[in-house]
Amino acid sequence: MVYTSESVAQLVDELSRLPSIGRKTALRLALHILKQPRERVVALADALISVKDNVRYCSLCANITESDPCSICSNTKRNKSVICVVEEPNDVLALERTNEFHGLYHVLGGALSPLDNVGPEDLKIKELLARLDEPVQEIILALNPNVEGEATTLYLAKLLRPLAIKVSRIARGLPIGSDLEFADEATLARAIEGRVDIS
Repeated sequence: MVYTSESVAQLVDELSRLPSIGRKTALRLALHILKQPRERVVALADALISVKDNVRYCSLCANITESDPCSICSNTKRNKSVICVVEEPNDVLALERTNEFHGLYHVLGGALSPLDNVGPEDLKIKELLARLDEPVQEIILALNPNVEGEATTLYLAKLLRPLAIKVSRIARGLPIGSDLEFADEATLARAIEGRVDIS
């Protein structure tokens, strides 16, 4: 694309480096930013700098935080005998929105992916094992239901099996409001496997 402004071209280049942002979307965002009052643009720039300067990873669970340990790890009301293992910090946010889990978390920082050269040493697996000295009774594996998530789940289950800790995984199946006829075979198989007694 040819831009009439070098500044717009630079902004489009930077925005297009963000995940899921192509050049067209980056251009739309750049033009939107141009229409905003200066104070809104300064507020956006300040928020970007603030997040880079103030946010770090919790030394216990590897979730994003501004204080170390994070508010979840330091909360005395959390059940410290259960750790839910997730891939990324956004998974913690999703689970916290349910208000159903009251234990601790451990963020791996990704999933095993040999094609992308991500092995066990690239994830926070050693840090998870180091946390098992505490009175942990159960590990819940809440990884994404894709090839990488399944491989990571199987790897962790095998690694944790010799320890005297219960290892479970989150249930998988049909989302509420969906129709059986539109579900794929793998989802239906998981739904059958994970069936529960209602009597």
